[in-house]
Amino acid sequence: MQIKETSDNPMTKPALDKVTVHISVGEGGQKLINAENILKTLTGQATVRTTAKRTQPAFGIRKGQAIACKTTLRRAKAREFLRRALEIRGNLLHEFQFDENGNVSFGVVDHTDFAGMTYDPQVGIFGMDVIVALKKPGLRVARRRAVQGHIPLKHRVAREEAITFLETNYNVVLG
Repeated sequence: MQIKETSDNPMTKPALDKVTVHISVGEGGQKLINAENILKTLTGQATVRTTAKRTQPAFGIRKGQAIACKTTLRRAKAREFLRRALEIRGNLLHEFQFDENGNVSFGVVDHTDFAGMTYDPQVGIFGMDVIVALKKPGLRVARRRAVQGHIPLKHRVAREEAITFLETNYNVVLG
């Protein structure tokens, strides 16, 4: 898919839709509560628990058991958290982390890398997944309930557009 760099149409410029932050602990109890508290502190938002989709006897996980937590950030909170998370990674991403729909995901190994977070032996260290979704204006047409429309392929965010967006707006370097 070719990208037209000379286009001044604001409807063709990608924008940040949302940032989802996910911590998986693999079990419930105090460990999950600690992960929820860390996520609340980092994002300033309430978390949602996610459950296991299948029973995994080897790991002691039952279907429906709460094993992780996540939160979705939008607008200014999403931009700020993404900037902080990318700084921790040294603004380095790889091309394989981008999918064909303009989404990118990467991991942060240690929550204590964020400013203001300290290590507590009672809590431990948690890593997290950061999933970034990009969109172009007009995507609501395909998602709305009434008079739902179709978005053509040329109006969806391509991998190359997502890479260019993050390179120009967040100083991301492909490694």
